[in-house]
Amino acid sequence: MTLIMGLVTGMIFGALLQQAQVLRFEKQVGAMRLIDMTIVKFMLSAIIVGSIGIHLLADLGMVSFAPRGLSFGLQVVGGLLFGIGWAFLGYCPGTSIGALAEGRYHVIWPILGMLLGGVVFVFLYPWIQAHLRPLGDFGALSVSNLLGVSHWLVIAAIAVGAFFLFRFFEKKGL
Repeated sequence: MTLIMGLVTGMIFGALLQQAQVLRFEKQVGAMRLIDMTIVKFMLSAIIVGSIGIHLLADLGMVSFAPRGLSFGLQVVGGLLFGIGWAFLGYCPGTSIGALAEGRYHVIWPILGMLLGGVVFVFLYPWIQAHLRPLGDFGALSVSNLLGVSHWLVIAAIAVGAFFLFRFFEKKGL
């Protein structure tokens, strides 16, 4: 049942990606050039909705939720690999799958690269855990724990900040 729910929610998310036009190469490049904030707006909206959903379910005791450990070594290397791949190909992994579903076959190369990267990661995983994870390892952190406030207050602050950021983007035509 968990796999079916994952498939259904993934399909819904993919449909929303398609409707928001964030699967388009032009939107991807526009985001990298900071001239089109469609992807930023979409992902920030998804983060807020996801945060509300997961924290509500956790507060109701329906799911177990705990922040993952923060390791600057993992974040920096992973972020660089993701960013370099996105810059070279014009697609991130999720949007490349969505673009393929729309019939854009040129994204086969990014998808093959993503799969190859996954295989390489599996083989390097023990080395990564031994050498990269310890670099700047802060353990499980969350903004609400650091500030000593309710996670609902943090979510509300992010939502209010997003609202004003979105208004700024709209005024600037981004």
